[in-house]
Amino acid sequence: MNLLKKTISLTIISFLFFVISCNSQPKPAGMDKNQVTTETKYKVTFIELGSVRCIPCQQMQPIMKSVEEKYGTHVKVVFHDVWTEAGAPYAQKYGIQAIPTQVFLDENGKEYFRHVGFFPEEELVKVLQQKGVK
Repeated sequence: MNLLKKTISLTIISFLFFVISCNSQPKPAGMDKNQVTTETKYKVTFIELGSVRCIPCQQMQPIMKSVEEKYGTHVKVVFHDVWTEAGAPYAQKYGIQAIPTQVFLDENGKEYFRHVGFFPEEELVKVLQQKGVK
């Protein structure tokens, strides 16, 4: 019984350490975009829900940057690190079950497409083109 208590305590402490360490990681430069601005009317808002420590999520970051560079006047790119305290509410807001998850909103803020997992840029661009992004 004493061994069981020690095992449970160690497991809880390990979990807490993991959670605390997850929240202390900095966000990558240029990716701290937690709110979509209303000043510019974008055709599409591309929301990436992931983490800077998730390997498929890390693979999405160059794609997000490329999309922002190529289509920045028509597409707003937003990243939420859902493994941080600041980003966690977005996981609930968008009802994600796995990361990375990409959510695409039209110019009225209505979701029109969703993808879970790594999303190759060529396929992602096809989703943008559905709303007239060229």
